Amino acid sequence: GRWMREEAERRIGHLYPKVAVTDEMVRERPDLQPYAGRELTVIAWLWARTVKSPNPAFAQAEVPLVSTFMLSTKQGKEAYVEPVVDPGGYRFTVKVGAPPDAAAAKAGTKLARGANFRCLVSGVPIPPDYIKAEGMAGRMGARLLAIVAGSDLGRVYLAPHQDHEAAPRDSCPSWKPEMAMPKNARWFSPPLYGLPTFGDLFTPRQLVALNTFSDLVAEARKLIRQDAISAGLPDDSVSLHARGAGTTAYADAIAVYLAFALSKAADRNTSLCVWEQKMDRLRGTFNRQALPMTWDYAETNPLAGAGGDIYGAAHSLCEVLDRLTVGVAGLGIQADAARQGEFATIVSTDPPYYDNIGYADLSDFFYIWLRRSLRSVFPDLFSTIMVPKAEELVAHYRHSTRVQAEVFFLTGMTQALKRLARQAHPGFPVTIYYAFKQAERRNDRGVSSTGWETFLEAVIDAGFAVTGTWPMRTELGNRMVGRGANALASSIVLVCRRRPNNAPLSNRRELMGRLKEELPPALAHLQRGNVAPVDLAQAAIGPGMAIYTRYARVLHGNGNRVTVGEALALINQTLDEILAAQEGDFDTDSRWALAWFDQHGFDAGEYGSAETLATAKNTSVNGMVQAGIIHSRAGSVRLLRPQELPADWDPAQDERLTTWEAVHHLIRVVGQGGEMAAASLLRRLGGVADLARELCYRLYTVSERRQRAAEALAYNGLVKSWPEISRLAVTEARLQQTELALNADPGGPGNR
Repeated sequence: GRWMREEAERRIGHLYPKVAVTDEMVRERPDLQPYAGRELTVIAWLWARTVKSPNPAFAQAEVPLVSTFMLSTKQGKEAYVEPVVDPGGYRFTVKVGAPPDAAAAKAGTKLARGANFRCLVSGVPIPPDYIKAEGMAGRMGARLLAIVAGSDLGRVYLAPHQDHEAAPRDSCPSWKPEMAMPKNARWFSPPLYGLPTFGDLFTPRQLVALNTFSDLVAEARKLIRQDAISAGLPDDSVSLHARGAGTTAYADAIAVYLAFALSKAADRNTSLCVWEQKMDRLRGTFNRQALPMTWDYAETNPLAGAGGDIYGAAHSLCEVLDRLTVGVAGLGIQADAARQGEFATIVSTDPPYYDNIGYADLSDFFYIWLRRSLRSVFPDLFSTIMVPKAEELVAHYRHSTRVQAEVFFLTGMTQALKRLARQAHPGFPVTIYYAFKQAERRNDRGVSSTGWETFLEAVIDAGFAVTGTWPMRTELGNRMVGRGANALASSIVLVCRRRPNNAPLSNRRELMGRLKEELPPALAHLQRGNVAPVDLAQAAIGPGMAIYTRYARVLHGNGNRVTVGEALALINQTLDEILAAQEGDFDTDSRWALAWFDQHGFDAGEYGSAETLATAKNTSVNGMVQAGIIHSRAGSVRLLRPQELPADWDPAQDERLTTWEAVHHLIRVVGQGGEMAAASLLRRLGGVADLARELCYRLYTVSERRQRAAEALAYNGLVKSWPEISRLAVTEARLQQTELALNADPGGPGNR
């Protein structure tokens, strides 16, 4: 990896100039004094796409589409771009510190979500249709916003420099991937703006760099083989593809890993990468399973040792390899799961998620570079120009109708699972990972999930019975799709075994009875295991389906089968009833607050309605004002938000302690002082703590149903933090006990 970077720098280093800090720059920006006279290595160039102004009076002006003018929002290290508009056009300067108009700096030239901007020079709106038309006409350009340089003192943000804006135009790539992206805006929006091919996602300079790295993979393979011969390995011509063990196989293996490093570098070398102001770093292309359009993008320096560097990518890959423990030989086979032959008896699989992700289409982004680098090593795997797609087991746009897509998915998934069921060892279960949050479908049967329904139909039709489910934490909380959203944090692992041939028949009434009997302890077990509220409904499907699938068939009174969709609706209905029944454990004030929150959230409601509800819940508005959970004034009542609660609250001194208070004080303390502060409060809550966690689940369910995302995130986050808060609370209690023991016996062993 180091050799590749050094060789690339020798060949294309002139395309990545350093930036000199001149005396003139220091006069304009005194904060640059420590760098005066120095040449700094550029980490990234920050660009904004441009279009012609829609205002006829400024028709020749190419105006920027800027999502934000903020460069760094780190406290004490703020930096931002200040646009200067003059009769000759406009230019960008860079300032440090907090901007005088923070809202304007944060908004850039963006007016609203999506492709909605304003003209920097005239102020007129630039609507999405105009931007699309400019892009399709080939009139979308780019303008340098700022330069990010590295130094021994940290990041340095500098104004654009003419030489640095011209450098990319001198780049002439030897090859550009001309393969077209799908015309499917769900996963690919760049084609809507005049960027139809995968090659259009890269700047010319990025293409030169990736071409160079790709060429160096092949050159490295030759050098490695020569080194292996010199080291005494047998000189043979058996390739890795034939599972050889000589010099060629060794060189092929290293070339594969270098190609993986190239893939990682490609992810960080596109015009879809952006600069993260909060973290002072580059964010790669794939932060979710899509290629969305970006307006201002970051072009990294792949030779600077920062994001996108080939040596850094190889180094991080080696960190993984160093930790791999190889006990037995492994074998990888590319095959169609619905048609593959006998290959295993113990199965653990992560199948495609209905229509959530366009796996094959998105894979082309990496395939084109892997094929260029490894086609001579794996000619069979890379025989096609792009990834094969016809048999991809996903229910999406390639089918004429939604019905055809669902039939294709169900048929193929059933066929694949049947093969697994036939091969599965009777002594071991089949485990199937599923991390899919499908939009709900409401009908006369209740609420069910189309993705789950279709997938579970395939599992059952294959002859499996679900014997258990386990949520497994598999998703990073800081991934882009999980930020500010109620995204699944876990995969749900279905544990399946073949359904016995003599499985009995049942009916809907018996199914309902079993659900009401067996789901409450199963749900309590999941809650004790700290399954996040966002995952609870998915996790609860497992115990419910375990009941449904233990029977050969479940029948209605008329003899028709109770379908999977109907069973899911019954499971969801029972889950709601169980969570509602848990309200009986809460105090009367908390039950009132929960009902009021369901209706109004934290917004105000009429006093009369509040008093009527209080009477029904056997409490009073005045009593809850005294308890410190509501505000009542001028004929209106509202619940107090966590940040409005008193910071000096002590549950031991609260004469009207409520579970509601406990939850929202914990949320307040976590937000202000972190998990350590929350642990201190949790310890003082005593037996109320367990009820507080139960209330969090109920509040999350209400927030999710009412589409109150901010509140749902707060309750979900508190439950996710509960194990660590509890651990810290126990540690604190032990320390206090030790301190008390030492104070009681000053001459004890610890003080001698």
